[in-house]
Amino acid sequence: MKSIKTLLVAIVALLSFTACDAKIKNAKTETVKIFGNCEMCKKTIEKAGNLKNSAEVDWNKDSKMATLTYDATKTNKEEILKRIALAGYDSNEFLAPNDVYAKLPECCQYERNNKKMAMVVPAEKMNHEAHSGHEMASSDVDQKANILKPVFDAYFGIKDALVKTDGATASAKAKTLVTAIDGVKMESLPMDVHMVWMKVLKDLKEDAEHIADTKDAIHQRDHFGTLSKNVYALLKVSKGDTPTYYQFCPMANNGKGANWLSKESTIKNPYYGSKMLSCGSTVETIK
Repeated sequence: MKSIKTLLVAIVALLSFTACDAKIKNAKTETVKIFGNCEMCKKTIEKAGNLKNSAEVDWNKDSKMATLTYDATKTNKEEILKRIALAGYDSNEFLAPNDVYAKLPECCQYERNNKKMAMVVPAEKMNHEAHSGHEMASSDVDQKANILKPVFDAYFGIKDALVKTDGATASAKAKTLVTAIDGVKMESLPMDVHMVWMKVLKDLKEDAEHIADTKDAIHQRDHFGTLSKNVYALLKVSKGDTPTYYQFCPMANNGKGANWLSKESTIKNPYYGSKMLSCGSTVETIK
């Protein structure tokens, strides 16, 4: 009888895993340790880590091991573990914020190790609206904001080169952008910025590489439109120390229109350069 029960449990587990794997495309599976105590912890951990059609977490309270199954084109292990840390649970990669851990029910307050790991900071704390009333020092916030500064600076270098229809310089600046992208430490990004970064990273790098691989300004401009769209998404959540102008040319992209970002309000069109330098308008100011 015991062997039959064990077999049934195994079958149910296999069917559950197969169902999970079937609805998550490009599925990748990893096993990680997440600290916790009880069934209540299991419920919270799995709820925090799960994303519909993108990520499934199965945590075992006895072994403290979690199986992460996720769509590798939409998310990754670090992003899942950050969400779980923000719910109050440490892993071997990220520590939960102390105030969030303190609010866990007593039965869920597992023994914490004094590990020197990256502590996940809630996005609202980065905006000086901390849950516990303790605000981060402004220097810490500035440091977080500056993580993407090399990416933005390289983008503006490409834009300025295309305004001058200088394909060689645009190519060089795009190579700088690729290097800047590779140099971003994702674990150091605030959670809201991290989420956007993961969504745009693949296309951001692909467009930068295409622009870097040619000195033909026409071809570079074909990729500059989507590059601008993704840089805009990043700038919206990370903000900058000075206003940035989101501008639009209705003639670009074969009459479909295209946007770009500029540090100056004066229109200098990167899609046409001197041919139609002032064509366009500012549609948004990001402060």
